[in-house]
Amino acid sequence: MQRAVMVAVETRAAADSIEAELAEFDALAEAVGAQVVDRIVQRREAVDPATLIGSGKVHEIAERADALGANLLLVLNDLRPRQRKNLERLVPLPIVDRTMLILDVFARHARSREGKLQVELAQLRFRQSKLIGAGSDLSRLGGGIGTRGPGETKLEVDRRRIGARISVLSRQLAGVRRQRTVRRSAARNEPLVALVGYTNVGKSSLLNAMARSNAYVANQPFATLDPMIRRTYVTTGKYVRLVDTVGFITNLPSDLVNAFRGTLEELRDADLLLHLMDASNPQWRRQQRAVEEILHELALDGTPRLAVFNKSDRIVPEAFGQPGALYVSAATGSGLESLRDALSKRFNGPFQRS
Repeated sequence: MQRAVMVAVETRAAADSIEAELAEFDALAEAVGAQVVDRIVQRREAVDPATLIGSGKVHEIAERADALGANLLLVLNDLRPRQRKNLERLVPLPIVDRTMLILDVFARHARSREGKLQVELAQLRFRQSKLIGAGSDLSRLGGGIGTRGPGETKLEVDRRRIGARISVLSRQLAGVRRQRTVRRSAARNEPLVALVGYTNVGKSSLLNAMARSNAYVANQPFATLDPMIRRTYVTTGKYVRLVDTVGFITNLPSDLVNAFRGTLEELRDADLLLHLMDASNPQWRRQQRAVEEILHELALDGTPRLAVFNKSDRIVPEAFGQPGALYVSAATGSGLESLRDALSKRFNGPFQRS
């Protein structure tokens, strides 16, 4: 387990959500096997454009990390290439920002071939977007007549190699998705209901409780990456197909959203979205807004949805009595019959997929 010092800059705009973001960052660090030995939060009007936190604070962090025997620096804020370069010059440790940490969690949890391809594609796109030049000292000299001179820089070589690999991955993903589309077109004429929600709200647990399935469940972010569809009993003679999808998070990196668009096609085909929320989390409204923003980005505003609060056996006062919402507990089974009844009424009568 790596020993990590966590660093964050709290601006006035982020003051209300900083504690929730730090708690999520802690969970992400734990998911990749890092032990946070110190947390340093600096309050500033704006981030420093050169080092994120200011040169004086950087030296203080370097000394603190050395004293604690830390071998990793975790930065909550996303780093620009210039900031990363300056930090690496002053802090002799591997530096991982929030987007890199999320990508690492995804890489650890990817199990299917499609999931692994998607994660690698997202990692390469992220790396491609962060490439910066390093001067003519990294140039590759030409080796023949007419090719002498500075030649191709290391930056250009990296970009070319990454671009070539992205093309290969994109073709492979397109093939996998065509196969999935064929399988999906042969599906039964039963409603498709998609579970959507913030990461770690219990979507896989609810799928297991509703469909008596054995989807992988872990109390950590992004335990589920690959969609899983299970035929689920609703009432006598009536079934729906319930699909579990990847969870969302505040400011989900665009590279991940783009890489997983193929997987998220299951949402586009859904006849109903069950927006699952964590009744035990006082920050559920913040999580709800993050999910709604991503659904909007995926052009799913018009898909019917039903609000469902999971973990109602540990409900917090902030989540009580939300209009039109259902309250269930995948752990205890309470409220599941009400959810089945709501699905039965929603799809009353003969159903024919368009």
